[in-house]
Amino acid sequence: MARKMQMRARTVGDIAELMVRVAHPMETGLRKDKATGKKIPAHFIQNMTVVHNDKVVVSADLGIAISKNPIMGFGLVGAKNGDKVTVTWQDNKGEKESQTIDISV
Repeated sequence: MARKMQMRARTVGDIAELMVRVAHPMETGLRKDKATGKKIPAHFIQNMTVVHNDKVVVSADLGIAISKNPIMGFGLVGAKNGDKVTVTWQDNKGEKESQTIDISV
């Protein structure tokens, strides 16, 4: 399976700036297919977790009000060069992905 998530982290002083992009349709379940007139089934990210050096630092419950292919940004205070950050997301259809990166200067 091709990766759906792209991550980038860099340090600015004692804060690591983490950017996460997820390729995801984020369908609300309220939109209709123009060709058939039928509702497009809901398909959205339900939760995202950020773990910094084995400690959960962000746990977010998401929903239908997030745009297609969302980009999320986080600031991790006290992060150092070489620290590990893992981001995991799961959607309402059970699909999920997890990726780990090292913070770099």
